[in-house]
Amino acid sequence: MGRRSVEFNASPRPTLGVEWEMVLVDAASRDLAPRAAEVMAAVDREASATGPRVTKELLRNTLEVVTGVCDTVAEVAEDLTGTISAIRRVTDPMGLQLMSAGTHPFGRWDEQLVTPDERYAELLERTQWWGRQMLIWGVHVHVGVNSVHKVLPILNTLLNHYPHLQALSASSPYWTGFDTGYASNRAQMFQQLPTAGLPFQFGGWGEFEDYVDDMLVTGVIDGLSDVRWDIRPSPKFGTIEVRVCDGTPTLRELRAVTALIHCLVVHLDERLEAGEDLPTLPPWHVQENKWRAARYGLDAEIIVDAAGRERLVTDDLTEWLDRLEPVARRLDCAEDLALVAGIPQRGASYQRQRATFSRGCERGAPNPLHDVVDSLVQEMREV
Repeated sequence: MGRRSVEFNASPRPTLGVEWEMVLVDAASRDLAPRAAEVMAAVDREASATGPRVTKELLRNTLEVVTGVCDTVAEVAEDLTGTISAIRRVTDPMGLQLMSAGTHPFGRWDEQLVTPDERYAELLERTQWWGRQMLIWGVHVHVGVNSVHKVLPILNTLLNHYPHLQALSASSPYWTGFDTGYASNRAQMFQQLPTAGLPFQFGGWGEFEDYVDDMLVTGVIDGLSDVRWDIRPSPKFGTIEVRVCDGTPTLRELRAVTALIHCLVVHLDERLEAGEDLPTLPPWHVQENKWRAARYGLDAEIIVDAAGRERLVTDDLTEWLDRLEPVARRLDCAEDLALVAGIPQRGASYQRQRATFSRGCERGAPNPLHDVVDSLVQEMREV
């Protein structure tokens, strides 16, 4: 039997698709509420043939809102807003709130109920303690690519921008009631699963097919969806899927990171079209940058080239925003990309959460982490 081929259904244009994970929170206790099945059933009853799109996830407290195929960030925002409005028509009378962040500030992993599903059961049977700790949420952004030969060169160079995306979206400083000291504890947690974490830097599609074949033959995966890399090809949809970001509490931040990802992929695609060789970092630099961004967030000093030159992530980000502005204009997302600069000015979510906690302590709040949940819930209302 020969090597299995992996067909990439190339996208004729750089389309967008976004998956936004969010959780149900009990309005009174602020704790996680395992009522996703009820909510989804009620939303489905009022949904049209084309939407809203709400899917289940591993835990019964989680909803994933999925867009259709979009061409612009504005279309993504409109799609998500419509779906979330439909969800709120169900959740508000139930006494449930919506929240999105990389982690819940005090939720306990060992108290969560798992969604009945054979695939989830197999995952937990295999991964045991680590799998049961996946009380984490993120945002996944798909961008269409028009040639299989571009996918891995773009993916490899996107890893240079991993720390920028991680630092901007970091929203998981707390874990089971404790400050972890990390801006993104989610990034550290998720990579404990088999085939999760950073992707390998393959030199060509054939090497990726070899990897997939080996994983299938040895039983590591049952299908491509079991490859849970932070950035991965999505052959079925003809996209590169960027899964770096923590759950974003606001639509404004989601628009910002989506625009940045869209612009980066198209910018790299255009450089390939122009005959350029795209720059990459050694895997050990990529790994170090991931850790630094997860630990220090927007204060991270990152490695920016193969020679080991370092720079503050926000300084490097400012330069990239200027460089990508013409791309953003062509993609009709200049206003969305401009929102990126506002995140360090306002404070990333991990910084806002810690500030809310400190204010709660100063005023003698009975449980300052309840204040953190309230602030995240209120920010989600900005949709």
